[in-house]
Amino acid sequence: MRRILLLACLVLPLALQGCAERRIPAEFQAYADTPYTLGSGDRVRVIVFGQDSLSNSYAVESSGNIAMPLIGSVHAAGRTPSQLAGEIEARLRAGYIREPRVSAEVEAYRPFFILGEVTTAGQYPFVNGMSVETAVAIAGGYTPRARKDDAQLTRTEGGRTVTADVPVTVPVRPGDTIYIPERYF
Repeated sequence: MRRILLLACLVLPLALQGCAERRIPAEFQAYADTPYTLGSGDRVRVIVFGQDSLSNSYAVESSGNIAMPLIGSVHAAGRTPSQLAGEIEARLRAGYIREPRVSAEVEAYRPFFILGEVTTAGQYPFVNGMSVETAVAIAGGYTPRARKDDAQLTRTEGGRTVTADVPVTVPVRPGDTIYIPERYF
């Protein structure tokens, strides 16, 4: 009788763990409130009003910089597009153009990656407003052995990498890596 009671005491917490509310890290909850920051792999459209030779589309290199005529390399990674525009304006104002007006916008986001139990794992272009479930659809859907209620999401922000189990309704950001685990039954 004692063994059965002991076994029940050990198994009951494990069984109830599935009913517990899942905690999602703050990095995955604050998506809508935080402005988008540029990273390696993004393409940025920079427009310098009245200066057609400086207006162009620039790729953020692996070093986090974009290379512009006249002012050279400008650090873009970790900055919002408006912060990048401000930096470019300041550099142009320092000896090149009297009153520069610059705007910057994301032309193409860096890709996201999806692995695990999806039909076609790999790298895909980011679609604005997508969730984990949308990413699975882009990758061809689930395999027959996939767990369909949650996924592992890995995100790097500010030099910190965070991985968490999240529901499939969580928004995805550019550069995220999604892993769809295998179900056991």
